[in-house]
Amino acid sequence: MSTAVRYTTGELREITARAAVELDRAPAEQIVEWAVDTFGERFCVTSSFADAVLVHLVASVAPGIEVIFLDTGLHFAETLRVRDTVQRTLPVIVKSVEPRMSVGRQDAEYGPRLFSRAPDECCAIRKVEPLNRALRDYDAWATGLRRDEGPTRANTPVVGFDASRGKVKVAPLAYWTEADVQAYIARHDVPVNALIERGYASVGCWPCTRRTAPGEDPRAGRWPLFDKTECGIHAA
Repeated sequence: MSTAVRYTTGELREITARAAVELDRAPAEQIVEWAVDTFGERFCVTSSFADAVLVHLVASVAPGIEVIFLDTGLHFAETLRVRDTVQRTLPVIVKSVEPRMSVGRQDAEYGPRLFSRAPDECCAIRKVEPLNRALRDYDAWATGLRRDEGPTRANTPVVGFDASRGKVKVAPLAYWTEADVQAYIARHDVPVNALIERGYASVGCWPCTRRTAPGEDPRAGRWPLFDKTECGIHAA
């Protein structure tokens, strides 16, 4: 990937506003090409490794892309296996980013099982802060958000401005359906988290994820005991 121009926050906002209109409903590959051409090495991908669809697609356009994975210390083994498979088989650089404190230290400082008492606080420590730190070297990041994943994501733009971080947020798959995802997986033999086949429509940390029933909101399996469906990474 080429070395990128350094943009000011104002310039990033202008770029976002223009691209949001010009690229709305454009093919995912075209959106990625635009991001790579615009931001070069200051563009990365984030992935939770429920599957490797976004990573595979971006790597097909930009081999060598850096992929940010938030290693919370509370992931299912199946999730880590997808991460390791991607690192071994795709032309990408996976950067596993850990929280500043281990789970043990968090337990000592905040009390055991913070996730069961104050999940927002746990997510802030183990996901939000690590992502903010990881994105410091980038102007733009790609996420696998899709509009059909639930009400909180129904208006996801293909290119938006993440004001809290001062970054451009790219969602190449925003208009994809679950059928589109499955077709891509079958066509390219993309790695998929084994938990998906076991009824987990959305996969996060093991203490805060459960299976979902057929037809249920895919996000209903996350933080099932709380009025919470997002970790805070994608907050406005």
